[in-house]
Amino acid sequence: MSTLIQQLLKKGIIDKEKATSLEYEIKTSGRKEEEVILERRLAAEDFIFDLKSKNLKIALKKVYPEEVSLNILELIPEESAKYYKMIPLTKKDKAVEIGMVYPEDLKAQEALKFLARQGKFSYEVVLIGLSNYEEIFKKYKSLREEVEKALEELETEMKVEKVEIGTRVGKGDLQRLAEEAPISKVVAVLLRHAVEGNASDIHVEPMGDRLRVRFRLMGILHSSINLPLTYHAAVVARVKILSDLRIDETRIPQDGRFSAKIEDKKIDFRVSTFPTTLGEKVAIRVLNPNVGLKTFEELGLEDRSFDIMKQAIEKPSGMILATGPTGCGKTTTLYSILRILNKESVNIMTLEDPVEYFIEGINQSQIQPEIEYTFAKGLRHILRQDPDIIMVGEIRDAETANLAIHASLTGHLVLSTLHTSNAPGIIPRLIDLEVQPYLVPPTFSIGLAQRLLRKLCPDCRKKVEAEGKVRELIIEQLDALPEIVKKKVKIPKTIYIWNAVGCKKCNNLGYSGMIGIFEAMQMTKQLANIILERPVESKIQEEAFRQGMITMKQDGILKALKGVTTVEEVLRVAEEK
Repeated sequence: MSTLIQQLLKKGIIDKEKATSLEYEIKTSGRKEEEVILERRLAAEDFIFDLKSKNLKIALKKVYPEEVSLNILELIPEESAKYYKMIPLTKKDKAVEIGMVYPEDLKAQEALKFLARQGKFSYEVVLIGLSNYEEIFKKYKSLREEVEKALEELETEMKVEKVEIGTRVGKGDLQRLAEEAPISKVVAVLLRHAVEGNASDIHVEPMGDRLRVRFRLMGILHSSINLPLTYHAAVVARVKILSDLRIDETRIPQDGRFSAKIEDKKIDFRVSTFPTTLGEKVAIRVLNPNVGLKTFEELGLEDRSFDIMKQAIEKPSGMILATGPTGCGKTTTLYSILRILNKESVNIMTLEDPVEYFIEGINQSQIQPEIEYTFAKGLRHILRQDPDIIMVGEIRDAETANLAIHASLTGHLVLSTLHTSNAPGIIPRLIDLEVQPYLVPPTFSIGLAQRLLRKLCPDCRKKVEAEGKVRELIIEQLDALPEIVKKKVKIPKTIYIWNAVGCKKCNNLGYSGMIGIFEAMQMTKQLANIILERPVESKIQEEAFRQGMITMKQDGILKALKGVTTVEEVLRVAEEK
């Protein structure tokens, strides 16, 4: 079998003198040729391991570290994984997929056979890159060690004081345990890792035999760690104490929030508890102001959508509505608008459920339905506060819809959100909420439908030619663009797109950060006539396309062609309801 060095020589990447020098270094140092080649930066890691995959006839795989559970990692001891550079990735029944950096290493093969006999599992080997292996090994090791150290301290205290955590614990004991250093440390570690990893949410869930902790990263949930089920009550109690919730109430959902200083930054956490048949589940939203407050460019608003949004916010009155499913970034869009409008000369008032980010200079209020402080009731009172700009977190009912319309009609700029699947659906939704059609044209300025998708990592994305069905899909979407937009878009003979690869900077995910895809519809004379005559969604959509509105899928495809994201990512989120 030809070595990697010989192949680099054959391809003209190195000369004969360099090849001889490298072979001597490998022989005298006992190091692997991959390590030496990568250290000298003679070729990219992807290229080297792609060559190796072809040489060994073993599939090369990129692995998301967050998808490798700690339960699976336990199949191979940490020392063996470190020494032989091999790590278990997935398990189905008794078959385990093992990622190996050096599958040709006979000692590693023997060690794996021994571990498989001991653990009573069969296995299939795939090749993984060195940096991919290191990221999986390093990330899970640090989280597990910190949590396990805290749990060991807790177990020691429990043995000394003979305290059991479980259903027999009284309120006093539970509160004391939840407030003590070890369990506090467990929760603190989870919060810190979520913030450091840019997770948007933390889910703590009882699973019957364990307590599962999952982080939502770039819109997708990943299992991060499993804790012993016996610590469920104490962990939940700790979160409740931080959030000022009742620790003895486990039968009904509770909502709260708290703040913590992490890496010298004040981070807000929004907490929701929910009773399940296995015990209370906790969802924690991470409200990092550095992530949540963005400019229009960072949001992904471009070209026409950017222009008509700027026009809408420069008007002294009107209604700007963001629409889409939960978690699609509507509130982030509204906050971005508020940041631009936040000046000493205007009075900005908000009604939110809950307040997600605190913005200095803006009067933010959180509704509390349990004491009948609703959006509608709050909106009535806000109008007595001499506002210039009003943000209503969500229009949920007819009363709120009509109050918002009348606020806009009387000279206020009103921002809010709705739940519809697209921008043209906003008008029929307002009419469903008992808004009179004749009131919509003079008040409605712009409707913005949106979704969030993952951005490609700029350091490792790979440019490839679009072929087959992917190419057909791109051409189909570009052909369907409104004429006014199509004139500006040239379809080349060879269409290039970008694929996710993975590197150290993006934790081998291939993606880094989130961006929005949008469709924006503005009020025009033609749209006003349709609303007054026949406000059906199909007619409204025709007018939106005449204006030059592109769909979210088309916006996503244009972003994919620019290398911002992948076509697969666009298809994953564009049809979300």
